[in-house]
Amino acid sequence: MESNGSKAFVAELARRLGRDRKETETLLDGLRQALRQHCGELDTVAVPGFGNFEPVKHLEQVVTDRVSGQRMLLPPEIELTFHPGTKLRGQIEKLNRGV
Repeated sequence: MESNGSKAFVAELARRLGRDRKETETLLDGLRQALRQHCGELDTVAVPGFGNFEPVKHLEQVVTDRVSGQRMLLPPEIELTFHPGTKLRGQIEKLNRGV
C-alpha cells in the first residue's frame, strides 16, 4: 500500500514528466528493480545528471541483547548510499538561494 507522500510524489513526477500515473509507476518500479539487482551485486549505479547509488556491505555481527544477555547473530546487510551529482547539487543550491 502506498503512503500519501508516495502517491503525491508519483503524481508530481508524472506531471513533470508529462506522463500518466500508471506509466510513471512502471518507470519507478523498473528503477527500483535495477537498483535492487545491481546494488545487491555490490555494483554502483550511476544516473547521469542525478548522482550515484553506492552499496556498502556490512558483515554479519554478533550482538548481545541488553535485557536478556542473549547473543544473537545479525545477518550481513547492504546499505545503499546516494551521492548527488554536480548538476543536481547545483540545482538544489539554486533553489535554496531562491533563484
